[in-house]
Amino acid sequence: MADSQENIKHQVWQIVNAIPQGSVATYGQVARLAGAPQHSRLVGRILSQLPRSTRLPWHRVINSQGKISNPNPKRQQDRLEQEGIVVLRGRISLKQYQWQTD
Repeated sequence: MADSQENIKHQVWQIVNAIPQGSVATYGQVARLAGAPQHSRLVGRILSQLPRSTRLPWHRVINSQGKISNPNPKRQQDRLEQEGIVVLRGRISLKQYQWQTD
């Protein structure tokens, strides 16, 4: 089981790194793309364990309602807005900004 979680972790990192600037993906979308469709919470846990100095664009991952669910929402919102993503009342329009992978 540990090997499969380690594999999922590396998949998550690769997928998050591939999210284009100015786009967002949901935790569930990242989990599906990583081959673990029922593990969106695991994606959140993996991203929460990244070092603060990471260059991985973790801020582009949001919840399925288009909301920021990070414990530091201001930091994430600031990074998204720097990429031109509009955040209104803590929400991002998935219709407008969600990464289209199909």
